[in-house]
Amino acid sequence: METLRESMIANVAYHADDPNVGMHLTANRSHYKLYLDDTGLFVTLAFWNKDFTENIIYQKLLNDKLEANLGYIYENIVAQMLRAGGNELFYYTFPNETRNQYEIDFLLSRGNKLVPIEVKSSGYKTHKSLDVFCEKFSQRIGERILLYTKDYCQDGQTTCVPVYFTPLL
Repeated sequence: METLRESMIANVAYHADDPNVGMHLTANRSHYKLYLDDTGLFVTLAFWNKDFTENIIYQKLLNDKLEANLGYIYENIVAQMLRAGGNELFYYTFPNETRNQYEIDFLLSRGNKLVPIEVKSSGYKTHKSLDVFCEKFSQRIGERILLYTKDYCQDGQTTCVPVYFTPLL
């Protein structure tokens, strides 16, 4: 896995066992998510269901007409932009009583506070994982961010920004 990271083929996000500003200290090196450095290649591989990828898939994808879960692609894009901005990648999961787990897609350290980030591939603004996480670790939280495909807005304490704002975080 380190070979992939060092070769700049993949970005690695480690699970932060104790989400705090010193996430390197509690990073669980056996629990991680990999993101491909080349998002275009990732899209090609994700939709490669024949000997060649038909142009119609890309046309539908670009025109927002593709019936597919694009969450993986958006997370990959965000991971790539965060790493390009010099950020280390960390994420956090914790149990939920009604479904498997809550997940915070990315955690950034800013000063002495955490900035939890949730990525949504559509325009909806629900952010239950973000809300529960921020309640659980309220003393550690600075800004809380939802990256999605719609316009900038403030939803309570959550700042909702378009995905293309990621380099400004």
